Amino acid sequence: MLEMIDNTKVFDYFEEISKVPRGSGNNKAISDYLVEFAKQHGLEYKQDACENVIIWKKASAGLEDKPGVILQGHMDMVCEKDNETCHDFTQEPLDLQKEGDFIFAKGTTLGGDDGIALAYGLAILADDSLVHPPLEMVFTTDEETGMYGAIGLDASDLNGKYLINIDSEEEGTLLTSCAGGMSVNGVFSDDKKEKTGDILSLTISGLKGGHSGTEIEKNRENATLLAARILNGLEVRKIPFCIISIEGGQKDNAIPRETIVEIMVEDKNTVSEMIDEISSLLNREIQFQEPDFQVEIGWKEKERAMVYSEEFTKKLLFFFNHVPNGVQKMSSAINGLVESSLNLGICHTNEEGVFVSFSLRSSLQTYKEYMCQQLKELIELLDGKFSKKSEYPAWEYRADSRLREVMIKVFKEQYDKEPKIEAIHAGLECGILSGKKPELDIVSMGPNILDIHTPKERLSISSVQRVYKYLLEVLRTISDEM
Repeated sequence: MLEMIDNTKVFDYFEEISKVPRGSGNNKAISDYLVEFAKQHGLEYKQDACENVIIWKKASAGLEDKPGVILQGHMDMVCEKDNETCHDFTQEPLDLQKEGDFIFAKGTTLGGDDGIALAYGLAILADDSLVHPPLEMVFTTDEETGMYGAIGLDASDLNGKYLINIDSEEEGTLLTSCAGGMSVNGVFSDDKKEKTGDILSLTISGLKGGHSGTEIEKNRENATLLAARILNGLEVRKIPFCIISIEGGQKDNAIPRETIVEIMVEDKNTVSEMIDEISSLLNREIQFQEPDFQVEIGWKEKERAMVYSEEFTKKLLFFFNHVPNGVQKMSSAINGLVESSLNLGICHTNEEGVFVSFSLRSSLQTYKEYMCQQLKELIELLDGKFSKKSEYPAWEYRADSRLREVMIKVFKEQYDKEPKIEAIHAGLECGILSGKKPELDIVSMGPNILDIHTPKERLSISSVQRVYKYLLEVLRTISDEM
């Protein structure tokens, strides 16, 4: 569908990889695809135990002694879909659509984050007419769930001096530092008992959601916490109920767009009236930032179910109503930059209990540890089990970046204006890679991708074309000047 857009093959490769399942944790097929590509093009490659793939391409004739450039991105994508969409991300290709200047996937996330890095890299590797220094393409796995591929990567295999990370979503912005982060989990356990009563299904939907790094400052509501506020409203009004289950969010780094709660109640009519009243108040409160907010209820009358006790239900509501969430601190060094935040991304009920997972981010290691301690104390105060995983470091600003100077110069020549030089609150693999090879000179860039980590994700065709032209000119200029 995309092959007629232009002659660069970027969109050809983007369409090809969109046929390959590549959700986080399901990397083998796309990793093997990259290996097969290297074999077909006679390129040296390495596939490691984490299923990361490195592909080497020799420099253009006469440029063999120039400092090498690493182009880096991740092969996994966040898998989200609309409620009405039936799609198996482990088996089925994405249903790509084109409308005006945008590409999107029907009913699901597009995977432009970070499929565009793969498409750029493969197009460059396949084109022997380009002028460039020695190149190393580094495609990592499971970035979205903890940067596990980058953590497991053997950086001693890399010889490049400069690294261009292609995992940013705003054309004209060059990123030079990012926050560090970690995931924090909690489990609240209690014995369920069988009980008969009216079962209410409460569904919160229609929220914008989004990436907890790039959209956390946009005041978007968290579906799980809104559901908890409605239940808390019932508790305040002295209406007895017990929680059966809570299901909200799929990724700790995505703001939940939908949450479904099941409770057992004693007075069906009163509960319906109260939920309508509370929902109306909430809608008035959030209507400007969340105009599509919806609350739906369904009933099963006189059903038997395993329920948590009223005491455990109150404990859970206490947690949801007091847990910190969203922006915690703005940077005092960089105007408009979020310094520290946390996001309740996942809540689901399983045999062990009610599981919650948070994504924590901060430019400051000490404040990241402070937020972690806050969650630990609150979870353990309520007799929950606390754990943390997949911690990654911040990527610190480098004052003497020759790569940044060249990329600014080329940008001014191509766009006739200055690029924005920024730090980002979202986590990037640059922090891990710079920790493995401190001598690396790193800049992050990318084309315009909107609403990443949601089914509304879309990729600008014209931006992809301009940024690809810019990237090729950066590589040529490095060959000439460095």
